[in-house]
Amino acid sequence: MTLIEDLQWRGLLADCTDLDALTKRLNEGPITLYCGFDPTGDSLHVGHLMGQLTLKRFQLAGHHVIALAGGATGMVGDPSGRSSERNLLTREQLSHNIACIKTQLARLLDFDAPANPARLVDNADWTAPISFLDFLRDIGKHFSLNVMLAKDSVKSRMEGDGGISYTEFSYQLLQAHDFLHLRSSLDCELQIGGSDQWGNITAGTDLVRKKLGAHVWGWTFPLITKSDGTKFGKTASGAVWLDETKTSPYKLYQFFVNTEDAKVSEYLRKFTFLPRAEIEELEAKHAANPGPREAHKALAREVTRLVHGQAALDAALKASDILFGAEIGDTTEEVFRDVVGEIPTKDLASGQLAASGFALTEALVHTGLSQSKGQAKKDIEGGGVYINNVKCADVAKTLTTGDLLFGKHVLLRKGKRTYAVLNVVS
Repeated sequence: MTLIEDLQWRGLLADCTDLDALTKRLNEGPITLYCGFDPTGDSLHVGHLMGQLTLKRFQLAGHHVIALAGGATGMVGDPSGRSSERNLLTREQLSHNIACIKTQLARLLDFDAPANPARLVDNADWTAPISFLDFLRDIGKHFSLNVMLAKDSVKSRMEGDGGISYTEFSYQLLQAHDFLHLRSSLDCELQIGGSDQWGNITAGTDLVRKKLGAHVWGWTFPLITKSDGTKFGKTASGAVWLDETKTSPYKLYQFFVNTEDAKVSEYLRKFTFLPRAEIEELEAKHAANPGPREAHKALAREVTRLVHGQAALDAALKASDILFGAEIGDTTEEVFRDVVGEIPTKDLASGQLAASGFALTEALVHTGLSQSKGQAKKDIEGGGVYINNVKCADVAKTLTTGDLLFGKHVLLRKGKRTYAVLNVVS
């Protein structure tokens, strides 16, 4: 299967400026391509993975990939896919965001590959030195206002209540200029991006043709959405970030393991590098018996490993296993904190554990696992109560400092999956 065939099978082609010509060019030898990432925040989120993973697919196929950090375009803000004006960032904010994003990009792309190392560029390097008058004369004169107004990203904003500022209206000129610069300096022939970038990308292909007489291509992949059409990568608590300090590897794993059944096949194809035969086998198993959720677990494992590495995946799996009754053993405090964040927690004054301890029956009531002390006794006698995932059938059991995990927590469980944490505070 060729690269193009694989991308199409995975559902990663929305539009291409000339697919036949691009296919022919790829068959002739390696091509240089780029994808841009505007540093509007100090972390990318899972919705940005499509660009990084598609670049990686090209790199693995022997092509030369460029990740562009938008130090210049980030100061303007892309109107694509937005109904309102972005807040403008300061140079200091942008510099901080770019430094953080560069680290995340380096996790997925190989910058040390012997034959085709990935490159990271910042469009502020070539945009900032250009004067406003020079930009208008050399770039602006090649753009028709009628064509610019016809772009979907512009039309949708002009039809809305807030309109669009000249600042955001000019964004497509800046992105087009990026393509022109990369074609001239690095022989870049292909730009990729989400389907909302189609207007900006074709603006670049047109500019390169007019200024250099060269043929370049644009490729877009579909935007990822949930089954109800809402934005992918959003949860009740906010976005799912690639920065582990914002979204832990465990929570990233849980996000993908909880993928809707209707979307798991699509996400396996788009977010993993599993071979076609293995994905189709997972799809068949899921269709025959969705209960074991093998496809979901494979998806979550692959994405977590790609984004955070094997060690982080192992820790995420350990945290996940704890909530299925596994022994806590040598679990680290960091991993256990992820578990605590997923289940109800009740504070307990440290003095209540001193001397005679805190009765287990009282702890069950305090955490809401049992409605009364009488019910707590029945739960314990019935063999359904666990302390730190170890069964306890002793009705007279009291919790002491010896039961504390990491000096501050007691994990209580009733039945197979009902958990609560006592958080001991001074």
